Amino acid sequence: MHHHGYLWTGPKARFDQEALRRPPHPQPPPAGSRPELIQRYREVAAEFPTSDLPPLETAYWLVKPPSLVRGTWLEPKPAAAWLSDRLTDYAPRFASDAERDAGRLTALVASARERLASGGDVSLGFYLEHPSYLSLALVTCSPNHENRELPCPLAQG
Repeated sequence: MHHHGYLWTGPKARFDQEALRRPPHPQPPPAGSRPELIQRYREVAAEFPTSDLPPLETAYWLVKPPSLVRGTWLEPKPAAAWLSDRLTDYAPRFASDAERDAGRLTALVASARERLASGGDVSLGFYLEHPSYLSLALVTCSPNHENRELPCPLAQG
């Protein structure tokens, strides 16, 4: 078991494009469906696996391009340290004073380390200066406990 780190920042409006953040349905629309429905399915099927947008389900980071992996760790402690470093880097830009609180950030990192140690994933999001958003994720791999069929991005690269 190991852990991959992911980071995304961008316009909140782009983050809100939820259709591009969920995997396409396993079956395409049936023949005779409205052309716009078929076109939308094709768009999502083509864009979801290649888009850098954070998936709605954290485990689906694993199907994204390997180039999006920001780090890989065999143990939870260094993965949590990476998370801590990113929180420290971005905290001055958090839109909310409460989110910048050092005690709160320390608790988030400790909780993340515990979750990773039990095989879980971690996903955090923060509003930055208007209208930006920061998404941080640590995904347990080989296998992922939420979706064992998802491949390891290291094997893809």
